[in-house]
Amino acid sequence: MKKNLLVTFAAAAVFLGGIGSLKAHQIKTAIARSSFTPPPEAVTTAIAKTESWPATLDAIGSVTALHGVTVSADLPGIVHAIDFESGKSVSAGAVLVRLDTKQEDAQLQAAVSQRELTRLNLERARDLRDKQVLAQSDFDRAAAEAQQAAARVVEIQATIARKTIRAPFAGSLGIRQADLGQYLAAGAPIVALQSLDPIYVDFSVPQQEVAAIAPGVPVTVVAAGSAEAVGTVSAIDSVIDESTRNVRVRASFANRGGKLRPGMFVNARVALGAGAPIVSVPASAVSYAPYGDSVFVVSELTDPKGKTYSGVTQKFVKLGASRGDQVSVVSGLPPGAQVVTSGAFKLRTGAAVLVDNTVQPGNNASPKPENS
Repeated sequence: MKKNLLVTFAAAAVFLGGIGSLKAHQIKTAIARSSFTPPPEAVTTAIAKTESWPATLDAIGSVTALHGVTVSADLPGIVHAIDFESGKSVSAGAVLVRLDTKQEDAQLQAAVSQRELTRLNLERARDLRDKQVLAQSDFDRAAAEAQQAAARVVEIQATIARKTIRAPFAGSLGIRQADLGQYLAAGAPIVALQSLDPIYVDFSVPQQEVAAIAPGVPVTVVAAGSAEAVGTVSAIDSVIDESTRNVRVRASFANRGGKLRPGMFVNARVALGAGAPIVSVPASAVSYAPYGDSVFVVSELTDPKGKTYSGVTQKFVKLGASRGDQVSVVSGLPPGAQVVTSGAFKLRTGAAVLVDNTVQPGNNASPKPENS
């Protein structure tokens, strides 16, 4: 019995020893595998440069015409003639629409005849008064009647003139809103008229920036699908909006080609003079995050075994203004640093990298995309 127990214990010890040896081998293998170093990540880089960008202020603006109205009917009437085409340019005083004036023309003929009769009666009365045959009161009555008749003629002529609708200023017409033979009530719209050259752009700036803006300061605007336009500040509002603490600024632009149109949304940039030196990097180098923006800087690092390699370190930065493909770094990055411009999403501090700058992302201060 004792012999069998000894054999069983011996077999169990051998089995447990074998299991232990196997597990020890597996643990050693796992440890060896855990020390495997991943291959370096391929990235592109650029050198952070010290530059002096001009100080600018960006704002959202809206295009406003120098003169802009909706031409409307002054008096009610039926459209007798339309003397313009939609979208055409007209000069000041050009006839746009003529309303029917048959009734006024007949009234004018009668008023002219009455004026002539009262004029003759006044001349006869003057002769009789000079001969002391007619009383002064009768002469005064004849003179008043002559004046009333003349005034009636002028009144009807003014009514006829008001039914000839003219352009109040030179500009570009919109789309016609009246048709031949249509009855127009007083105030009914006929066509929009806008003076497009020169043209205004209105935008708002924070009150703390007003001191740096003055009439004559250059302003550049860009509208979607349009080229840049350069103008100057022409007026600054005297009142600051209490709800936003912004002040309204107006800039004037030459607009001979008519590319800027009233109501257009534009991005305005005001030049404020020379700015302080900044560190410029490509915008693609910045990793934006709610807890802070950062860049990865490439440098020579040392691994735990004392071997040097090309790796990255994440540095949090404070950003300033941007222009084109570039962004300025106010603090957190020294000039001359080599920053990662693509492939940063795969990186972490200490990761090994392989720099390949064969193809690099854009880094142009004034990019011109083909499809813009």
